[in-house]
Amino acid sequence: MTIEMFEKPLGMRDDFPFIAKKKAELRTKGTEIMQQAGYDLLQTPTLEYYETIGKISAIPDKALFKLLDSQGETLVLRPDMTSPIARVAASKLLKEKMPVRLGYYSNVFRAQKREGGRPAEFEQMGVELIGDNSLYADAEVIILASAILKELEVESGRIVIGHTQLLQSILKEFGLDERQIEKVREALVSKNSVRFEQLVGELAIASEKVEVFKALNRSKTLEDWKQWINFTNPEQNALYEEMLKLEKIIDRNGLSDSVTYDLSFISHMTYYTGLVFEFYGAGSGFPLGNGGRYDGLMNQFGLQVGATGFGLRVDRLLEAISPNQENSAGTLILFVEETEQEAHEEAQKLRAQGEHVTLQYAPAVQAIDEFTGLFKEVRRLDGALNG
Repeated sequence: MTIEMFEKPLGMRDDFPFIAKKKAELRTKGTEIMQQAGYDLLQTPTLEYYETIGKISAIPDKALFKLLDSQGETLVLRPDMTSPIARVAASKLLKEKMPVRLGYYSNVFRAQKREGGRPAEFEQMGVELIGDNSLYADAEVIILASAILKELEVESGRIVIGHTQLLQSILKEFGLDERQIEKVREALVSKNSVRFEQLVGELAIASEKVEVFKALNRSKTLEDWKQWINFTNPEQNALYEEMLKLEKIIDRNGLSDSVTYDLSFISHMTYYTGLVFEFYGAGSGFPLGNGGRYDGLMNQFGLQVGATGFGLRVDRLLEAISPNQENSAGTLILFVEETEQEAHEEAQKLRAQGEHVTLQYAPAVQAIDEFTGLFKEVRRLDGALNG
């Protein structure tokens, strides 16, 4: 295979100035909201041990970037942020206080086998609330993510909420074993409605329950969920009651029109064990982010504590919020050799006033007409300052 001079590794992208600027603005807005809500920003290493983060991450092994260090240990480029932050919290922060609220803006890496427009490196922005197993913690992170999407002016924001543990219990009520439940899960994760319909016949579900089972793929409200809940089952009854409490909190915060309660929704991230949710917005055909409760992940670090959080995909947020490319709102000062000092002083004065100023040596001004068209104002210094 011959690698061309300007070729990039599969799934890697260059951020041109306009995109880099929009990302910087997005990061500033998002992280400010996180900090206002009491979340401390954290940065974890780009490289982690495969034996720890690589194995416990919900990302498939084939999607991990692996390499060896000088001691022969296998390392991975971090495939997500939840696992590394759980590691940090379990090893240090939870010993100092509990719960802990941590926010981040970091890049993650997931290998691609073929070119399909999917990035192998992208930024995520999100939070983790560790040490609180209450529904109020789940409500907090959902409301916080919604506040970020609102601040970024994402149009037609929508939230889909499901419950992994409750769905698992309901599927068992249909007489399914673990292997059969996994088949159903795979169809639901991939949102493959055709495969889901095929499973109805394959799973030998009792005839009187077939139509109710099929309806799993069409729930929109918590009222819909009642047809599957066995209220004599203490676990299901308690989980459903918690969902009703969550709904009241969501409604009080003005999000009722944005939420769909879909019992069939399951996240592709396998460490989620309870409430799960995804965020959508106009402009992107993919989820803008997702989150949920991952108490089981903390168990792998030897801690019996609750944890919940969300992550937003920055590349998809840009699809939802990016306007058409705009001209630079700045001033260009052109100078010749004799006016270099004067130009420098004028630029410093304008920058101190908050202006964006570019200095350009231009002995042949007529040769850069196209370049100067990118600026709101062009000043030429040829011994005297001209506006």
